[in-house]
Amino acid sequence: MEQHLKYIITTIAGMALLIVLYSEKKEVSYMSENFNDLTPEEERVIVYKGTEAPFSGKYDKFFESGVYTCRRCGSLLYRSDDKFDSGCGWPAFDDEVPGAVKRVPDRDGRRTEITCAKCGGHLGHVFEGERLTDKNVRHCVNSISMDFVPAHNIKKAYFAGGCFWGVEYYLEKLKGVLDVSSGYMGGHVPDPTYRQVCTGTTGHYEAVKVIYDDRKTDFETVAREFFEIHDPTQEGGQGPDIGSQYESVVFYNNDEEKAVTGKLIEILESKGYETVTKILPVLHFYRAEEYHQDYYINKGTTPYCHGKVKRF
Repeated sequence: MEQHLKYIITTIAGMALLIVLYSEKKEVSYMSENFNDLTPEEERVIVYKGTEAPFSGKYDKFFESGVYTCRRCGSLLYRSDDKFDSGCGWPAFDDEVPGAVKRVPDRDGRRTEITCAKCGGHLGHVFEGERLTDKNVRHCVNSISMDFVPAHNIKKAYFAGGCFWGVEYYLEKLKGVLDVSSGYMGGHVPDPTYRQVCTGTTGHYEAVKVIYDDRKTDFETVAREFFEIHDPTQEGGQGPDIGSQYESVVFYNNDEEKAVTGKLIEILESKGYETVTKILPVLHFYRAEEYHQDYYINKGTTPYCHGKVKRF
């Protein structure tokens, strides 16, 4: 009986491990084509969950204005406004970009590990209750797990092209894109809910905010991709999603972005595409509810009304 019980326990544990490994593999496979090459030391820390020596990391006493991204996949992790000097020997943050960091029980059974939510890369550990800042949280992060993007190199672009789930899914794959979030733009209702926008009466568009590093990409590159992942010739919606909230729009921050968008539309029309995409100035962007963020990644599926079509 005892042997039989041990067999059952071992089998269940084995199945649980396979489920975890499959889940991690599915998470990682989405981004793996865009992974940066790692040095052996970076791989030791990021992939095999090692730790760099205290006070040795380049970001320990570094306090320039900007953002910190995952060294492996480039996703946005932390903002410099949330960084503080904890004296522990590693970079410390008391907050993360929403949805960017995953907490998991550490293998030592005592601490809580933090990993990049997009690629699973090891960042370090998180501690609470130390009272080092008002937020009472310390993300203790290996410098080697991160890259830094100076504030003056961070740019934002806004697009609407049907259900924001699909637009976010594809634009996040672009090299140089740090983060894409789903939300609502335009309209006359402040801080609208998804249910309100879905009525088509608030005047909002389902939009995405793209944050990118202008050293690695530019507005035109992102806009070209936008025109190739949705149908800019469909009026009144996108695919099966019909309604004004699903219309195609490029929102411009300045005259340069407006001119670039106009040029791209002219190119498309010269190729026979009867483009209906609107060009509007940037309005207030309301971030959508958290369950909309990284929707397809979290669900493990792919978009049903968006797809890559070569048009340029």
